[in-house]
Amino acid sequence: MNPDPEYTVSDTSFSSLNLPPTMLSNLADLGYKEMTPIQARSLPHALADKDIIAKAKTGSGKTAAFGIGLLLKINQRDFGTQALVLCPTRELSTQVAQEIRRLARFKNNLKLVTLCGGQSVGPQIGSLEHGAHIIVGTPGRIQDLIRKGKLDLSRCTTVVLDEADRMLDMGFYEQIDGVIRNTPKKRQTLLFSATYPDGIKKLSSDLQVDPVEITVESVHSTSQIEQSFYSLEKTKKPDALARVLSHFSPESTVIFCNTKDQCREVSDHLRNLGYFAAALHGDLDQRDRDQVLVQFANRSNTILIATDVAARGLDISDLSLVINYDLPRDPEIYVHRIGRTGRAGKEGMAISLYRDSEQYKLDTISEYLSQMLQTESLSRLKKTSTDEPIKPVMRTLCIAGGRKDKIRPGDILGALTGEAGIDGSVVGKINIYDYAAYVAVKREEARKAHSRLVDGKIKGRRFKVRML
Repeated sequence: MNPDPEYTVSDTSFSSLNLPPTMLSNLADLGYKEMTPIQARSLPHALADKDIIAKAKTGSGKTAAFGIGLLLKINQRDFGTQALVLCPTRELSTQVAQEIRRLARFKNNLKLVTLCGGQSVGPQIGSLEHGAHIIVGTPGRIQDLIRKGKLDLSRCTTVVLDEADRMLDMGFYEQIDGVIRNTPKKRQTLLFSATYPDGIKKLSSDLQVDPVEITVESVHSTSQIEQSFYSLEKTKKPDALARVLSHFSPESTVIFCNTKDQCREVSDHLRNLGYFAAALHGDLDQRDRDQVLVQFANRSNTILIATDVAARGLDISDLSLVINYDLPRDPEIYVHRIGRTGRAGKEGMAISLYRDSEQYKLDTISEYLSQMLQTESLSRLKKTSTDEPIKPVMRTLCIAGGRKDKIRPGDILGALTGEAGIDGSVVGKINIYDYAAYVAVKREEARKAHSRLVDGKIKGRRFKVRML
């Protein structure tokens, strides 16, 4: 590897990169004003066609860091696959694909296809029949389509591994290796990872040629986050968790557990107490995963319980509280967990529950952060039996029609605010998937909106609608 010099870029404007005027104009329209550190450090090397191994956290702007150079190399007249982006989850694949499409608005007739597990393979094969310039997806599904002879990567000159550490955590090493063996030996390989475990170094040595190593601030700044560690002493964990939630009454909380079984147990416990909580873990099918993520993101659920792998790529703004129900062994994972609160200059709160036997984990985290950690007793938190859990401000309606039915967010909004007579101010986020759409509506107006959609039409058609 060739370590890149420390970040000393003085001109962070995109115009300093000698990009095409049409791309610069599109970047300006999208609100890309200045390059982030990862963009400023990696783009010059990416544009010079060098291999890169970059350490950067989620939310650092890394999609543009690899997407800009990737797009400039695409020849629209060649419908062979020229670029491949591998991601650990469908959610991250979808986010990456959406951002690349936005970045690609300056190019006409460019086709991007998303290929992920958890969905029917038939429509994906159909999407590939007429070729695709860019493929974004998960290693398992892409390898499956290569084996079926439905995907040809022989003309793929750019490969991106996004959140490579999580792909390794999920056991994708063999699939990644198998996929990339089907690409030309002469290619550009860009590897992005939040952490550098040994597996990443091996992956880089196996797949890259003389890569430039780039490291920007790889952890979320904890200066805006109030961290507290509560000793359980003789208190049972479920009771301790309920006490924390009752005392702080957060509007939105992510609770991290180390196992999917623990996620299910915590979710069941909180729902029995009246909390609007849902678990996100690897055993959920794709439809259920979509629903859990949508309901939390659009404020129809106040609590999300997740494992680290399941929560990867989760980007929720205005998150009030992160709770470590189980402390992780790795201090980097701890920092990435709590970094989901206190974003964009806002203050956040992170609370961890621990037993005396886990003191070594606190010591490791303290050393990693180079700061003393505040440990407290649960007895200082008020214990109430009368306070009811906060109800979410929104409720989600699920419509049995989506992108494949040519439904757009404006169609749903129009159906609600037009004939249905719902005020637009009560309508929240609208999420469109291939075969389903989700719309958040203020809780007090949800039943009215549901009945109006059931009795009405969207784009002249009737669709089944249910409240989640």
